Amino acid sequence: MGVFIFILILWYGGLFFQTFFLHRYAAHQTFSMSKTGEKLCYVLTWIFQGPNYLSAYGYGVMHRMHHAYADTEKDPHSPKYDPNPFAMMWRTFNTYQAINKKQIGVEEHFTKNVPQWEAFDKFASSNASRLAWGALYVLLFYLLATAWWQWLFLPLTFVMAPLHGMIINWYAHVYGYVNFKLDNTSKNLLPFDFLMLGESYHNNHHKYSGKPNFGGVRWHEVDPTFLVMWVMNKLGMIRFKNG
Repeated sequence: MGVFIFILILWYGGLFFQTFFLHRYAAHQTFSMSKTGEKLCYVLTWIFQGPNYLSAYGYGVMHRMHHAYADTEKDPHSPKYDPNPFAMMWRTFNTYQAINKKQIGVEEHFTKNVPQWEAFDKFASSNASRLAWGALYVLLFYLLATAWWQWLFLPLTFVMAPLHGMIINWYAHVYGYVNFKLDNTSKNLLPFDFLMLGESYHNNHHKYSGKPNFGGVRWHEVDPTFLVMWVMNKLGMIRFKNG
């Protein structure tokens, strides 16, 4: 039981900071917060993503490119141009690395105001950091696992962030329903998003990329991340830019 609680903490903790900080803040800037809050989010992203840590800069720039070039040859991740989800995610990884390490030229409007903490990113993305997290995960499995087959879930903890990306960037462009007819294949993957904390409302998001609430178009579209953000906004921890 302990192993599965640990996996759930990693799944939803890492996913929350991916959608709240990397996606809604760094890429789309749907809200503002203090520099102290921003740096705290960097640290919490590292804690919950562990060996899967994603840079706000690399993620933010790449995601803006996805919106600008959705389902074209310039899209960093589109099912139209890869034979399977794993090929798409490998291409996504290489694009992310090239952007994050500034190995390719990127137009200024993709980088404008995207937060970057270079020193922390270098540390959190280092092999030493990733190996340390990996060793900690192995130790926790050793302490928590009560049957041999539970160790089969260990590899999942090392690829959660890519898996989150694959679910949305592949499956939410292939399966689901559409609220808005757009010039791309984005779909709402789940009618009630218990799995991806609002990220599954991908068609809604492509229609209104500047809104902090990804759900709310239909009565059953509840965005759990937005509910947390609404409370944070009321408490003055963040400030919405759009409703």
